[in-house]
Amino acid sequence: MGRLIALLGAECTGKSTLAEALAAEFNAGLVTEYLREWCDAHGRTPLQHEQAHIAAEQAARIEAASRQHDLVICDTTPLITALCSQHYFNDDALLAGALAFQRRCALTLLCAPDLPWQADGFLRDGPGVRTAFDARLRAALSAGGLHWIDIAGSDAERRAAAVRALQRPSSR
Repeated sequence: MGRLIALLGAECTGKSTLAEALAAEFNAGLVTEYLREWCDAHGRTPLQHEQAHIAAEQAARIEAASRQHDLVICDTTPLITALCSQHYFNDDALLAGALAFQRRCALTLLCAPDLPWQADGFLRDGPGVRTAFDARLRAALSAGGLHWIDIAGSDAERRAAAVRALQRPSSR
């Protein structure tokens, strides 16, 4: 099973850009965000009863990639879906399972909400929600006893910090 590197963060925090760069840098498997694919396919954001499927599919894709690659870069994990379910629907049902999945990741990189916010259609709520979601994410990681490395700054600074984190002996 491959080593899982999770990129987490609120919307518009550079996760996808960083994930693609890291996958190329380390010749790693890349699992993109299923939620984005789902929203594009359905032309809307998911309803409460659709959240569990989205979290499960993200996990299944990560599992499949981990059987094919020694290193897998995960552009989000089920934890983001669980926190979206909590945020939008006041539903904590997915949180325990998502935290358990997150514990399997060798390294969690938490992308800060310090990049300029950009609207791109129905997925973007705004910078205020992004900041609140970042706080929710940090609180969930802390409450779950999970360690993370903050990734902030420009795209180049984020990439450099992430590469350093992946090269540390403790993350290998």
